[in-house]
Amino acid sequence: MIEFINRPVVRLTLIGLIALVVQTTLLADLKFDGIALQIMLAMSIGAGISGGSERGALAGFMFGLMFDLVLSSPLGLTALVYGLVGFLAGYANLLAVANPWWLNALIGAGGSAAATFAYPVVATWVGVDGWLTTRVIEVAIVVALANALIVPLAAPVMRWGLVIKRRARLAPPPEIFA
Repeated sequence: MIEFINRPVVRLTLIGLIALVVQTTLLADLKFDGIALQIMLAMSIGAGISGGSERGALAGFMFGLMFDLVLSSPLGLTALVYGLVGFLAGYANLLAVANPWWLNALIGAGGSAAATFAYPVVATWVGVDGWLTTRVIEVAIVVALANALIVPLAAPVMRWGLVIKRRARLAPPPEIFA
């Protein structure tokens, strides 16, 4: 049983379900200026920061697909955007030499703003009208600031979910010592 729980897919599913419950119940009612916070997006960015671009893309796609199943938007739209942002967060984090908390917050804010702008653009591209308005700027600012606070807390959770040892992730590859 413990081997089953130690698989990354199982851990990510558990984290995703808990985050989805928080997103659709608590955060749906807790709004700032009519804007709901996006914890599923923060978890996708945290996965990219913790596990790199490939794991960030897979976790982001998984969380986005979970969120798509409760939204009325086209199926796969959120999964596409969250997967892309998880990939970009992992790529941006790989460019850094160190991994301080403020860099995680900065990547979280930038990734959240990018996802908030990309979502209505992709929705318009697939034929959903009315989402690309000037309010997107206000929503992007609020979501970016909120996720700048959430992502540094989400990164260790996602490190656990992706079964990554911190020292193993920060260690140089073995080819350097050969």
